[in-house]
Amino acid sequence: LNERERSRLMQHLKSLDAYPRYLEDFRVRTTSGALITIACTLFMAVLFVSEFMYYLQVDIHPELTVDTTRAERLTVNLNITFPHLACSYISVDALDVTGEHHIDIKHGIFKKRLDRRGLPIGEAPIKEELSSDRKDENERENEAVAAAPAAGAGTPACGSCYGAFTTTPEGLQEPECCNTCTEVQEAYRRKGWQFDPKGISQCVQEGVVKKVAQQAGEGCNIFGFFKVNKVAGNFHIAPGTSFQQGGAHNHDIDMSLKLNNTHVIHSLSFGEKFQGAVNPLDGLTVIDEQSGGMFQYYLKIVPTTYRLLGQPPLLTNQFSVTGFTRYVANDTSNGLPGAFFTYDLSPMMVTYVEEHREFTHFLTGVCAIVGGVFTVAGLIDKLVYQSLRSLSKKIELGKLS
Repeated sequence: LNERERSRLMQHLKSLDAYPRYLEDFRVRTTSGALITIACTLFMAVLFVSEFMYYLQVDIHPELTVDTTRAERLTVNLNITFPHLACSYISVDALDVTGEHHIDIKHGIFKKRLDRRGLPIGEAPIKEELSSDRKDENERENEAVAAAPAAGAGTPACGSCYGAFTTTPEGLQEPECCNTCTEVQEAYRRKGWQFDPKGISQCVQEGVVKKVAQQAGEGCNIFGFFKVNKVAGNFHIAPGTSFQQGGAHNHDIDMSLKLNNTHVIHSLSFGEKFQGAVNPLDGLTVIDEQSGGMFQYYLKIVPTTYRLLGQPPLLTNQFSVTGFTRYVANDTSNGLPGAFFTYDLSPMMVTYVEEHREFTHFLTGVCAIVGGVFTVAGLIDKLVYQSLRSLSKKIELGKLS
């Protein structure tokens, strides 16, 4: 290109300049413009700090997927207080649609005795081992041997089962030895009889009757955890000794005692505990106004996963709940008094993914702040300048009274 063409090309290029420069002599600086500039600068600084704080925060995006963790077990965490039922008289049971039953759960469950004022009685919480219903034959044999006289003292004694004989397939009744309170209780269960330890010598000798008498009028705080299959089922905390008979779940309850099932659910959750999570039943207080109340809670559990930045995935659960109350009075055919939690699991899983905000979004926001504020400030400055200029001209001409 020659010099002429090069000059023409530069002129065309300069015509595309969106930011023309003005000579210093043609610029007018005003007090109003200075005030508007200071105000806009402060406003931009505030918006910039706000945008930067927003950029530093993390986004949480929910995702919905099919739950594929069915092979795992579900952990139930609970902390419930029954202020009018003694620890020796209530049990925690769980059963599900697969037919699996957990009778009088003791493993992982603690019971803390409370006085009439709701204060802990001065002893450590009771944590018993596996319940008597789940002991193997060797443990039963050891108990029987321990209850029998020492070797060399003659023929081992055969304790009475108080009429609870074993019935053979032919309909014959065979006598049975019951050397411990537990064995008498199991014999009564097989017969479907109500069990009262007060009239059983084995229970008196083992201190069971004394223990029940000592805890009369006390309350109980039950806390801990247990695991169940990830299928629909229920667990309940109810008075009386629980047992299985004929494929049915039963409780040995004396309904004439006017059982007050008032309870406080301090916390109830499923899966791993998540800091800051509040479940719908936490802090709930339910009053048994008529005694003998059957309190039913229907829970819909939704598996939930939290994928937080810099942390391993946290598998937990959320749930919704509806409640229903029924008073069974002296008729246990329509239900049993206590707190019953029936749960079902959703086939879908909610996953919350934590992510950093993109830096390009931050830059876009900053550019929008600077450009927008400068544009609006320019319009305001021009409006103020033109208004003041017009006003001063009218004053000079004497048109403004």
